[in-house]
Amino acid sequence: MQLIETKESQNYLDLAKSLAEEFAQTAVERDAKGGTPKHERDRLRQSNLLKLIVPTEYGGLGQSWITVLQITREFAKVDSSIAHVFSYHHLGVVIPHIFGSAEQKQRYYSATIQNNWFWCNALNPLDKRATLTPENDYFRLNGIKSFCSGSQDSDILPITAIHQKTSELNILVIPTQRQGVTVHHDWDNIGQRQTDSGSVTFENVLVYPDEILGSRDKPSQPFNTIRACLTQLNLANIYLGIAQGAFEAAKTYTATNTKPWLTSGVESATQDPYILQHYGKIWVELQAAKSLTEQAGELLQAAWEEEWSLTAEQRGECALCVATAKVAATRVGLNITNRIFEVMGARATTAKYGFDRYWRNLRTFTLHDPVDYKIQEIGNWALNDELPKPNFYS
Repeated sequence: MQLIETKESQNYLDLAKSLAEEFAQTAVERDAKGGTPKHERDRLRQSNLLKLIVPTEYGGLGQSWITVLQITREFAKVDSSIAHVFSYHHLGVVIPHIFGSAEQKQRYYSATIQNNWFWCNALNPLDKRATLTPENDYFRLNGIKSFCSGSQDSDILPITAIHQKTSELNILVIPTQRQGVTVHHDWDNIGQRQTDSGSVTFENVLVYPDEILGSRDKPSQPFNTIRACLTQLNLANIYLGIAQGAFEAAKTYTATNTKPWLTSGVESATQDPYILQHYGKIWVELQAAKSLTEQAGELLQAAWEEEWSLTAEQRGECALCVATAKVAATRVGLNITNRIFEVMGARATTAKYGFDRYWRNLRTFTLHDPVDYKIQEIGNWALNDELPKPNFYS
């Protein structure tokens, strides 16, 4: 499978690159400011790129995950907060497809296109403070969810909540503006500062039966567990994009601003032997992480296309490949976003450049789930030939 599958896919990628250039102009300023990137989110709405993964039969663009993830990476190179909210929209819009009925899949895909919805993420299955209580012919949602990325300025909230009678973790989808929903401005972290990943509270929120997709605790088929693979590979692509962006920023700065060390014996920093050593090592690391990430993308797309015919073994092989890519992107990214200062020099720490945001964003986002557990899963395969078992994060 080719990374760029069609001329149409290339056109969408070119559009995304053009938007990325636009977003880059204000990325440092917006990172310092934090809050909601309202203008940039509206530009995404206007671009039609929010329709990428929706099948053509529902009015969408019918693109592959390969295209979606590559575009996500392009955004991450210049602004990983934008990449974050953009990609989680796509992870959200397929939730009814994965967990719901055929009717729910059709309804939410179609409504997304008709209303140009921007989805967010309020699933966070580890936060079980939200409860769903039956009341007559409908339900009431109460509680709180944390790490609700993209919640500000979103149209739709996919949520997990504990069913009070069955104790199962249910997945439901409701409008963000429904009465009783409060999106809080309480995201104040060192990185990913424009992702609005704070909390949402629910006070006696009305939920209709057809807005409940089903139980997260009882997947009936391997395809019901594919979202974890999607999420993990999405993270790997954002991590890789951040690292690639840091590399490009450092390269430009080194070529235009960095001074050679006084004992280097050269007139230009671009000929400094130690700087060249650093760039050579960084390049090799980036190519390795990129290759693993793209390989995982091809396997994930193949698994997605299998849909309900996907086997447990195919799903496990996909999860293993995705985990490998994520570990590589995490380690390479954290290393590179730190080392770029060694090839740029002390003046590069000036606040106006904002080069520190690459590390801050990556350090914040890579704590999404411990990479040590991904390595343990990979080790269990390498030593014991046991594929990863489906859970919330693998």
